[in-house]
Amino acid sequence: MAQFKNFIGGKWVDSRSGEEFERTNPATGELIGTFPKSTEEDVQAAVEAAREAFKRWRLFPAPKRGEILYRVGQLLIERKEQLAREMTEEMGKVLTEARGDVQEGIDMTFYMAGEGRRLWGQTTPSELPNKWNMSVRKPLGVVGVITPWNFPLAIPTWKIMPALVAGNTVVFKPASYTSRMAVRLVEIFQEAGLPDGVINLVMGSGETVGNAILRHPDVALISFTGSTDTGTHVSVEGARLGKRVSLELGGKNAIIVTDDADIDLAVDGILWSAFGTSGQRCTAASRVIAHRAIQQELVEKLAARAGGMRLGYGLEETTDVGPLVSASQLERVHSYIAVGQDEGAELVVGGKIARDGALARGHFHEPTIFNNVKPTMRIAQEEIFGPVTAIIPVDSLDEAIEVANGVKYGLSAAIYTRDVNKAFRAMQDIFTGILYVNAGTIGAEIHLPFGGTKATGNGHREAGQAALDVFTEWQSIYVDYSGRLQRAQIDT
Repeated sequence: MAQFKNFIGGKWVDSRSGEEFERTNPATGELIGTFPKSTEEDVQAAVEAAREAFKRWRLFPAPKRGEILYRVGQLLIERKEQLAREMTEEMGKVLTEARGDVQEGIDMTFYMAGEGRRLWGQTTPSELPNKWNMSVRKPLGVVGVITPWNFPLAIPTWKIMPALVAGNTVVFKPASYTSRMAVRLVEIFQEAGLPDGVINLVMGSGETVGNAILRHPDVALISFTGSTDTGTHVSVEGARLGKRVSLELGGKNAIIVTDDADIDLAVDGILWSAFGTSGQRCTAASRVIAHRAIQQELVEKLAARAGGMRLGYGLEETTDVGPLVSASQLERVHSYIAVGQDEGAELVVGGKIARDGALARGHFHEPTIFNNVKPTMRIAQEEIFGPVTAIIPVDSLDEAIEVANGVKYGLSAAIYTRDVNKAFRAMQDIFTGILYVNAGTIGAEIHLPFGGTKATGNGHREAGQAALDVFTEWQSIYVDYSGRLQRAQIDT
């Protein structure tokens, strides 16, 4: 049986508690390994190691920091298949999607490695003679990185790579469900030559480990992706302690299908967006806003396709939809079936926990579609985080946009239309951080900002150049070489 350890100050160590927790394969129930159930003392040791390493790492030339990340990226390429297979075993997504998860981590690593030779600041003219003005980025110090289980390689790289290339050091707490993938990533950092203490891995519960990182006075920033409830707690505690906090939280994403849309293309996009990763994505399409003129055709085609999707182990080539990550998540998702029916929505397909044959060993739920859902119903308002989507009929584009905006979240949205004017109306009037035209709600690329509005986050963005603003401070510098006192705004 594999036994995994924390990584603190360049060494693999047991938790001071001596306690462990187990993780099993959500498709088969087989034991993956045991992991340390860490304590506040473990977090303290990790922060101390990161704090000491920061003294040296911030002075390590940024291009050389980038070169280490390039080595990390190359190792990720070489181990892509192994990492993808282990990811499928650990959290359930089908192998093709797991490969995409690893590829996203590769892309982010190479993108941020290049920032080691940029990290642009600004130069501006001065209002006074013989004076030079510029701004530079500076690292924050020790940053706490707390990541979810649904993208166990990609999301850590969204946070860790910009943090490191900017000169910060990291204390990393992964989701307990995907701790092995975190170990594999840190092993690659170690092999690539990252100095001791620059990244530290502490595994365990959010209640103990996450809160200890959040409340530690030497942690300057918390970058958190997870549930809205937990994110609210992180935000409140961070404000109380004067920390910078970057949050990526929930979503209730909508696909609008207009009366002039390519229906077959829309069906492809809806199925991929609603049931990819078994619906366990913050960008999943859990609402489909359909014009009544095409509603029946759309529903019939969706039901036929969804009803034929094959549940199974993600390593099997015949599998379309893998398991949910845990028994508790399965029960939570399934509870919304009764909610939708009680509210009067029409269950078109799915709605059951799959228990036939080998599926009984895992946490499988049928892809589920509700029709004739009202915008105010709970299944149209609350994040379900599973393979469930709701068809909401509307009579016009104006009504569709109003419904799309009528939730507390604002992460991703999409519109299927052949009319360029309708597309531009959606771009103008839909208030989400991401918008797709004639594509589903998933598929963000790493060189554009990722994040949402309203309850989806707190205004920060991951990926692209925007990520560097999370992990750096601006310093404005004025160099006066006039040899005399010059008073800005006075001696002009």
